Amino acid sequence: MKCMKVGSICSGIEAASVAWRPLGMEFDWFSEIADFPSQILKAKYPDKPNLGDMNDIPKKIKKGEILAPDLLCGGTPCQAFSLAGWQNGLNDDRGNLTLKFVDIVEANDEKRKKEGKSHGIVFWENVEGVLTDKTNAFGCLVSLLAGFSNVIERKRWPNAGVIHGPKRNIAWRVLDAKYFGLPQQRRRLYLIAGGKDFFPENILFEIHTHELQKYPSAPLTFEKEGHHFEVFREYTDCLYSAYGTKWNGNAAAYNGSLFVVQDDRIRRLSTLECERLMGFPDNYTYLPKAKKTNRYQVIGNSWAVPVVRWIGKRLLEYDKDNLNLDKRRDLLLSKITDVDKQGFFIDFGKELVEVGTYYTLNCTATPENCEFKDMSAIVSPDAPEDIYISPVGCFGIVRRKRERNLRINPRLEEVLLSISSQMTPEEIEKRSHIQKHGKFIMPPTQ
Repeated sequence: MKCMKVGSICSGIEAASVAWRPLGMEFDWFSEIADFPSQILKAKYPDKPNLGDMNDIPKKIKKGEILAPDLLCGGTPCQAFSLAGWQNGLNDDRGNLTLKFVDIVEANDEKRKKEGKSHGIVFWENVEGVLTDKTNAFGCLVSLLAGFSNVIERKRWPNAGVIHGPKRNIAWRVLDAKYFGLPQQRRRLYLIAGGKDFFPENILFEIHTHELQKYPSAPLTFEKEGHHFEVFREYTDCLYSAYGTKWNGNAAAYNGSLFVVQDDRIRRLSTLECERLMGFPDNYTYLPKAKKTNRYQVIGNSWAVPVVRWIGKRLLEYDKDNLNLDKRRDLLLSKITDVDKQGFFIDFGKELVEVGTYYTLNCTATPENCEFKDMSAIVSPDAPEDIYISPVGCFGIVRRKRERNLRINPRLEEVLLSISSQMTPEEIEKRSHIQKHGKFIMPPTQ
């Protein structure tokens, strides 16, 4: 497939551009309303217009004010919406960004048809939890994109699936970034859709040829640039947008995966290390006078660049329907659901799937060819002083663990106790006085 023009919706800090521009894709416009991400877009891509509010994009496309691109990409928030909204059509401007995303897709294809072009391609990323959303937001999204008369109702959608509808073909797959060269467990849903002559399953799924790889073990202590480091796991938990402020009271605070010990002191990951953890160039989010909390937030909200690059590369390499699922439906009867005689839905679950004797399809979160990096690849000795955790902070993490009877990484607890032993008697007395009656108070370490 030739290189293509891209329009980016809910652009954030443009992981898509970082991933796809080196492949030859050309971005024509962005759409982002948040202030700090918009500042980054202006600094990094000064020649690309930021359209701001995505609600205005359908009108701009229809009027020819902006290009109707070959590919639309976005990661809209999946807000709850009712079937009443769906039945009222796509012109319901109640602020539902998922519906508005489909509205943009429809406007884009309408314009492209008038210009004698084929359907545009759709790329959509979201959290894995959208598959179990109580409002069936994902079902509404794929039903709209496919062009079905009614919404497919499911309490839980599979991690991998295919829909062929009267208007578009759709495929989706959950992939984990830790198999793509990032030491971060980040499972995300990736969806691709296009016209009836386009078969996105050939891009997202792979023919299975060998045993799937497991994440390898690696030393948890190492030297780098003259500094001694220790980590508590080879890869981190999923980096989240509030990591800059809420780092000491969640699961990652007790398994230690988002902490680093540097020269016998424990700290959070720096913004530079978080950029690396997502696959961005060093200091990509740096702006003069930028707040670290803003940088942490936009990084945690973004996409895993190597995963998006892998998908983009496969998209550009696509030239035909090698899987032929349409012709092999009889081999997948137990997984196929006909939809109102308008098309079909294939539930591929999250495992390897045999398609008769033709091939085995990889529908897992692990690609056929993995790339692995551990935490030694991303840590940097140039960490600012204010992200180190004080003895009082270490004391607080252990105290909460004991109060709530939580599980903690044993080595992490050792490190926290060792550092908290450096508290002064005044600090210990102050911390003890603020505890409520009946709760555990950690005594001073002797």
